[in-house]
Amino acid sequence: MKRMLDIILSIILLVFMMPIILLLSIIIWLVLGNPIFFRQERPGLNGAIFEIIKFRSMSNKLDSSGNLSIDSERLNWFGKLLRSSSLDELPGLWNVLKGDMSFVGPRPLLKEYLPLYSKDENRRHEVKPGITGWAQINGRNEISWEEKFKKDIWYVDNHSIWLDIKILFISIKKILLREGITTKDSEIMPTFKGHLNEKK
Repeated sequence: MKRMLDIILSIILLVFMMPIILLLSIIIWLVLGNPIFFRQERPGLNGAIFEIIKFRSMSNKLDSSGNLSIDSERLNWFGKLLRSSSLDELPGLWNVLKGDMSFVGPRPLLKEYLPLYSKDENRRHEVKPGITGWAQINGRNEISWEEKFKKDIWYVDNHSIWLDIKILFISIKKILLREGITTKDSEIMPTFKGHLNEKK
């Protein structure tokens, strides 16, 4: 049932959002240059690796050594706008249609985090990752990694179609009202360094 809804909804949204996707592609090309899309390997269901696709939100700014600058220096006003509005997630509809992701589930994090999870934290991979999720509507970037993982596991243990519908509607509301979009001082979540090393 959930997979069927994912397919139907992703097709409908891809069709209706295509003008916006094309417009954003042009703007990103003009403001940030190529590539237009950000692609990265992420762990999905049962830890299986897939390639996530998003709109690129960071510039190619280099430091004095010729290497890419730190994320906070590469995230300009346009990238912040894409992220705060969640428009950078639109290409993820393709991941949902392919079956790599669902509309609702724990957010797919970096594959480098896999060996850092505790046994309980790793349970977040018992369901497909999502474009939005229980943690996203209950704090998003404003909560700690520990709290985020607790909410992910709560979703794993309690997920249902009706809960997914509730999360989708609340997600839309929060995006429109810009609630819980970023932390007070940064638009980028701190790197996860393992549950034993996280600051309490």
